[in-house]
Amino acid sequence: MTEQYDPVRQTSTPQTFSQRARTARDRAGLTRPVAGGLVGRSPEWIKGIESGAIGMPRLPMLIRLAALYECDVADLTGDDRIAAATYTKSAHSGLPAVKRALTTYRLTPADVEPQSAEVLHARVRQAWRLWHGDGDHRSRVARLLPDLLADTQHASRALEGVDRRSALVAQAQTYHLAQLFLAFQPAPELVMMTGDRSMTAAQDADSPRAIAGAAWYMNHFYRDANEAADARVELAEQAASLLRQDDEGELARWGLLQLAVALSFAKVGRAGLAWRYWDRANDAAGRLGEDYAHPWLIFGRGVVNAYALTMHNDLVQPGKALEVAAALDLDTVPSQTRRSYHLIEMARAHGLRGEGVATVALLQKARATSPETVRFNMHTRMVLPELARTGPRTVRADARSLALELGIAV
Repeated sequence: MTEQYDPVRQTSTPQTFSQRARTARDRAGLTRPVAGGLVGRSPEWIKGIESGAIGMPRLPMLIRLAALYECDVADLTGDDRIAAATYTKSAHSGLPAVKRALTTYRLTPADVEPQSAEVLHARVRQAWRLWHGDGDHRSRVARLLPDLLADTQHASRALEGVDRRSALVAQAQTYHLAQLFLAFQPAPELVMMTGDRSMTAAQDADSPRAIAGAAWYMNHFYRDANEAADARVELAEQAASLLRQDDEGELARWGLLQLAVALSFAKVGRAGLAWRYWDRANDAAGRLGEDYAHPWLIFGRGVVNAYALTMHNDLVQPGKALEVAAALDLDTVPSQTRRSYHLIEMARAHGLRGEGVATVALLQKARATSPETVRFNMHTRMVLPELARTGPRTVRADARSLALELGIAV
């Protein structure tokens, strides 16, 4: 590790990432609130970085911090090497085929009749069931996506009137699936492409429901890319304004968009606004009924409660996050992928408290729930190598074993 000379002890002592981050901010003459505001984070997040409660962030944020502090990334990371397999996104074997399907343009009319909108919607529903089901959900959906993309594109060009608009709704949902598959893949330009195409298809269909679904997934993309919170909120609120709250399907989407805004505000540390919008989502879930869950968006009471855990994590409130986790019933979330994600969020809360044993145990449970969710999760890919090297001795071997199973370098 990078060494710092200690004139008192007359010896060299290692300097951690958190210490280097604090030193760089001090040298730049920035307070925690100012530094946090300039990178879209709260003062508590900066404090968490500098106290070691939060580990080294992803490479894009490291670059932003280095630019803000007018230093090199190496000045922050020192010899805490950033392994490419850890901090870059792992490519799924199905990525090339999905990429070809998305970037192949058919400029001449197909010589076959398009499938009906009803058939296309049935195929899309089956793909959603695979996405939310047991096993390797990404691999299963990746096998369906190329043909489904081609067939929905063909139908949306060849059909007319109501049938064409219905085919466009199916196409928008197919792009949602592609967007989910591409998340955590080394192809950010394709994530943006699928998000834009899904919104275009939804608008061409003149379907408020489809527009709301597209806005939910676009909101996720903007949030993960650290885009301005105001842009994310405006998109969600515009889409929500198109929906009726006296219709079950539209109320579910309206509630989902309130949740999107809540997550956006939590991401940038604006707790008051975050919980105000979470309350709206929670109210919508209550009006839909305790047992309600949307068949593919999965919105319902279970998801609203589970995302409260993520919000507390983003607000650097691990104690409150674990209080939420203790009361969660993940059986109310009818999606293996979502359950696994929420287990990872529980692990993240324990990690914020330095509780390595619980962190590894929950990541193991998340893997058993949905292996590919854990394998392609960036938090997992960052935390496991660190636990394997410097975690409590009782879990280093388990962390190393899990990392190797997931194809993560340690």
